Amino acid sequence: MAAGRLTDRAPATDYRRDRRRLVERLRDGGVSDLAVLHAFDSVPRHAFIPDVMRARAYEDVPLPIGRGQTISSPTIHALSLEYAEIHPGHRVLEVGTGAGFQTALLAALGARVYSIERIASLYEAAARTLERLGVDARLMHGDGTRGWPRYAPFQAIIVGAAAVRPPEALFRQLADGGHLIVPVGRRRQELRRYTRRGEHFEKETITGARFVPLIEEGRRGGGAE
Repeated sequence: MAAGRLTDRAPATDYRRDRRRLVERLRDGGVSDLAVLHAFDSVPRHAFIPDVMRARAYEDVPLPIGRGQTISSPTIHALSLEYAEIHPGHRVLEVGTGAGFQTALLAALGARVYSIERIASLYEAAARTLERLGVDARLMHGDGTRGWPRYAPFQAIIVGAAAVRPPEALFRQLADGGHLIVPVGRRRQELRRYTRRGEHFEKETITGARFVPLIEEGRRGGGAE
């Protein structure tokens, strides 16, 4: 019976009401970028959540999406987008498509989105969901730690898994003045923003975080610490 309550959901009007409440919580929590708040109000998070968890779609919590991966909490997504300072027309690289929710948020902000997912089943599911919703984004199944040199430089790069050190390739593919948003650490993690200033990178901590680990094949060396 409990499982039935999770999958049994009210009409779409209730989702709109839940979405508005989430936007209010984000605003009350300190998210002030109106474009980011509007993106959350326009993108249906429940469409990216597995059916058994859909009743919790608009709670401010991370949720499992399969294969040991999670969709981040709305607050983490909102902070990542706000600190990335995305404007219409910006080229944005997303490392870790996951369920595709943040991909849709980026598209709603007017970004030209390039998103890479390592896990084939997640890549395929996200591609189907994004296509169904009419989201304009370029997706690739592959190793996101190598970036996507063909479309670099990027005005923003957002990483959805925690690295001990951010991959060197991502720093190289960041445009001057661009922002790299990445969780860093193992057990104790923090979400950081690196801003490129020529050949130097300014570092700042956004908030504490808890992400799944970033998998890198054959990584040698590392980026800025």
